[in-house]
Amino acid sequence: MRAGTLPALLAGVSLLLASCGGSGGGSGGGSGGTPTPTPGPTGNNLYAVPAAEALSIADVQTIIARAAAEARAHNLPAVISVVDRVGNVLAVFRMTGARAAATTSAAPNGANIDAQNLLIPAEAGAIAKAVTGAYLSSSGNAFSTRTASQIVQPHFPPAPSTAGLESGPLFGVQFSQLPCSDLSARYVSGGSGALIGPKRSPLGLSADPGGFPLYKNGVVVGGIGVMADGIYGFDPNTLDIDNDPEEYIALAGTVGFEAPENIRANRIFVDGTQLRFSDSSYAGLMSSGTPSYAATDPALGNLVAVRGYFGTPSPMILAGTAYGSEASGIRAATPAEFSNRDAFILTDGSGVNRFPVRAGTDGGDIAQPLSAAETKAVLEEAFTIMSRARAQIRQPLDSRAQVTVSLVDTRGAVLGIVRSPDAPIFGTDVSLQKARTAAFFSNAGAGAQLLGDPSADVRGFVAATRTFLNDSTALTGRIAFTDRAGGLLSRPYFPDGEVGRPNGPLSRPIAQFNPFSTGLQSALILSNLGQHLAFVTGANPTDTPQRCTFIPDAATGQNRLQNGIQIFPGSVPIYRGSVLVGAVGVSGDGIDQDDMIGFLGLNNGGQRVGGIGNAPVAIRADTIVVPVGSGVRLRYINCPFAPFLDTSTQNVCAGL
Repeated sequence: MRAGTLPALLAGVSLLLASCGGSGGGSGGGSGGTPTPTPGPTGNNLYAVPAAEALSIADVQTIIARAAAEARAHNLPAVISVVDRVGNVLAVFRMTGARAAATTSAAPNGANIDAQNLLIPAEAGAIAKAVTGAYLSSSGNAFSTRTASQIVQPHFPPAPSTAGLESGPLFGVQFSQLPCSDLSARYVSGGSGALIGPKRSPLGLSADPGGFPLYKNGVVVGGIGVMADGIYGFDPNTLDIDNDPEEYIALAGTVGFEAPENIRANRIFVDGTQLRFSDSSYAGLMSSGTPSYAATDPALGNLVAVRGYFGTPSPMILAGTAYGSEASGIRAATPAEFSNRDAFILTDGSGVNRFPVRAGTDGGDIAQPLSAAETKAVLEEAFTIMSRARAQIRQPLDSRAQVTVSLVDTRGAVLGIVRSPDAPIFGTDVSLQKARTAAFFSNAGAGAQLLGDPSADVRGFVAATRTFLNDSTALTGRIAFTDRAGGLLSRPYFPDGEVGRPNGPLSRPIAQFNPFSTGLQSALILSNLGQHLAFVTGANPTDTPQRCTFIPDAATGQNRLQNGIQIFPGSVPIYRGSVLVGAVGVSGDGIDQDDMIGFLGLNNGGQRVGGIGNAPVAIRADTIVVPVGSGVRLRYINCPFAPFLDTSTQNVCAGL
């Protein structure tokens, strides 16, 4: 599918979302009151494992009833979705009279491509918002879709008066958790492995206010998302206070399941900027009393099935699964899997590691692929660096960083994934995107692979990059690229944020840009998104495959960018001498922390086993001076000030 065809394909698709009344039974209620903090680590562990909390069926009923009561008070029928922490959709409730669809924001110049000005099912938007609230949050930070909006725009913080500032720290994260991702588990009804996560999102992560995390006893257990106003957008100005009914409706659903005040986004600062959690307040809620689900369904609406996500063949409210349990798909690692005593891994729900440590699969491409021992050494050393690092986005201050680390070979095959106990879920898919992106753009075949994409739009980014860098050999493996370097080339201003400068060659021009259209990142997955939304609505009998992008395969059934690319920092390619052999990606905390964990983890892992390490200094992307103005040097990595909790050492990445 070529750019520009997706809105036309879906604009006339009627919604075929089946519905029926009623729900399953259950017991238990909301947490109520002020959540208590998660207990600290015990014994020899450095990290606390989140308590085994989960939403019950009665909890979900309460959440829906409260949200629906607030929607009725606003006279704005809504679609309400509730998910658990690993993304299982527990309910989708459509109020009578709720809008069937919503439209994404248009391009500033009207050149609507990618996912701009796109008609989407309201259910898809509600699920994406709920997933965002759950996935961006942890026991140390509570982020909403309003928080997401703040951190994905071309200037941070986004506002008319902040032009000239750099882009949001998670610029591009909205194109993660994609419906085509091979990492994300897909919905199945019952049976073994039905509840394993992380699950995918129909639209990636959402920047449209109206999505919040849900907590029980200080532990994040899921998220709520609401679609009601027919607009799936973002907030371009965080300096004013919006009166957003969708946000009030979603906030009402969190009553009794509120995020602890001391970890909400507004208690967290990034580069001196206070993050935003909500423009709505509990004091401003219009509904009162304690509505019951019995008085909500069918009086105000009913549950609806959403193809690929919930309720087929018959919608019934589900209980959430407790994060950290085998059933959730994320559990503590055994000593045989990782030596780090706090390590967690992804499993299939039956005890089997989904991404066990293994050797590289690319023996047909390079002389000496990564061995299993080398893979394990890098992952374990990166985990050790993380456990010493001071977190950027967690409360209380001086908490330890918590992230997911992924390692791939030059074909993008996953050689291992490890995470800390309470790392935000979003970083799982993102860390893999980052690793694959670094391996791809550092590969000798990067340009040729992009030129093999069926989309002329995608192919055009190769020539744009070579022209912009004044280098006809760009994207041929001569330079080692990190996500920080490639991300700078993916900004609508270069240098980042500087108004009046040209767009980077992997970005859309600023007049055409918005969070639904970033450039190469969005162009690569346009066809996948169209396939999936047509499947959700019933217009297409088959879903998009677990394979993002249509570039040629590296090997049969093996795509180098199988879950898309990522364009914010946190990855480094792995070299054996001057030969690319893989990449490591890190995500879940501040971007400088992510950079440092990958860079030092690879350095230390290479020293431990010998033979591998970071790219030779002479070929790193920071050797490139872009001919803009008097010349702008790319960045390779950026490590934080005062990075460790156990030493006051500074400049820990210098000279490596």
